Amino acid sequence: MDVKAVMQEIGHKAKAAAAELAFAPPEAKRTALEAAADCIEASVSDIIQANALDMEYGRDKGLSNAMLDRLMLDDARIKAIADGLRAVAAQEDPVGKELANWDMPSGLNIRRVSTPLGVIGVIYESRPNVTADAGGLCLKAGNAAILRGGSESFHSSGAIHKCLVEGLKAAGLPENAIQLVPTRDRAAVSEMLTMTESIDVIVPRGGKGLVGLVQREARVPVFAHLEGICHVYVDGEADPEKARAVVLNAKTRRTGICGSAETVLIDKAFFAKHGAPFIDDLLKAGVEVRADGALANLQGTVKAKAEDFGVEYLDKIIAAKLVDGVDEAIKHIGIFGSNHTDAIITEDDATAERFFKRVDSAIVMRNASTQFADGREFGMGAEIGISTGKMHARGPVGAAQLTSFKYLVTGDGTIRA
Repeated sequence: MDVKAVMQEIGHKAKAAAAELAFAPPEAKRTALEAAADCIEASVSDIIQANALDMEYGRDKGLSNAMLDRLMLDDARIKAIADGLRAVAAQEDPVGKELANWDMPSGLNIRRVSTPLGVIGVIYESRPNVTADAGGLCLKAGNAAILRGGSESFHSSGAIHKCLVEGLKAAGLPENAIQLVPTRDRAAVSEMLTMTESIDVIVPRGGKGLVGLVQREARVPVFAHLEGICHVYVDGEADPEKARAVVLNAKTRRTGICGSAETVLIDKAFFAKHGAPFIDDLLKAGVEVRADGALANLQGTVKAKAEDFGVEYLDKIIAAKLVDGVDEAIKHIGIFGSNHTDAIITEDDATAERFFKRVDSAIVMRNASTQFADGREFGMGAEIGISTGKMHARGPVGAAQLTSFKYLVTGDGTIRA
């Protein structure tokens, strides 16, 4: 395969499709998404069969259990994919929305109106559900999508993509609105990063290696997060039972996702009053706790090294450290965090507000698990990724975040003095 020629053709087709999608009626986009969801539910056996090939490939490649969990599809996960598309379909159309309207002394009326970004390139690794999430969200926002799934999810992504195309056909929308790169060749990624004439933004969704590569080499603008180094800080005024529930869930619900807690910080005041019962909970759940200071004296923990903090484990491992109050916790997060998601457990409103104001992460939580760092849980239906940057989009990137805007200016023979 001549990868360069193939990618140029894909880019050309995407650009043409984007020009049509920019004016597609909301009803047509909704029809396409709902028809795609119906197709996915009708194709469960085909998708699971395709996923079995990917799981075999992943095991042969030596993927970790956490990565295999990301890759695996079953009836429930496939239903969730279809439900996500229907949720996106049901949302208000974000295109053509009036964001602001004002009059100037000159006589001009100025409106700011949302518009599609154009063509979005999405590069992702082993999670095949991203094929539907990314394709669906791009379509909802009037954008064409070029999807380059990981080699591990090649067959699963292909099966899901077929349903997205069926949805486009059912709605009379251009089939090239959502294209899947038809090769595992890594050269396709390199091509996408330099396709400035046809791709308007790149969204990488995967591990540190992939995201770092994209951020270093892309000539196209990028929405991304490099790592999800999420912290849970247990304050001196935390409710012990809430702390136990949140810490355990934040680490163990799914260890291989970017919202999984990687460090727990414990106020010395809490430790003096209550100990650290959630450390026992983590150990019982099979989590390796790399503990610093006095926490290392707790039975079952492993003494932490300096390099154990600021690590995205994506596994049953967590670092633990005692801190002297909320300000030391904030300082630690500022040094070791990745601006993704950080949580405080406390019943003290003033302390929570200080944490909210001073922790500079895309998502800051109180008395809630970091595992809620997900577009579906934010009511977006799905997400194309989590952005930790500060330009344009931040946090979960849903359909609304995949739009830009333009100014519509109206006069009445108005001239400038």
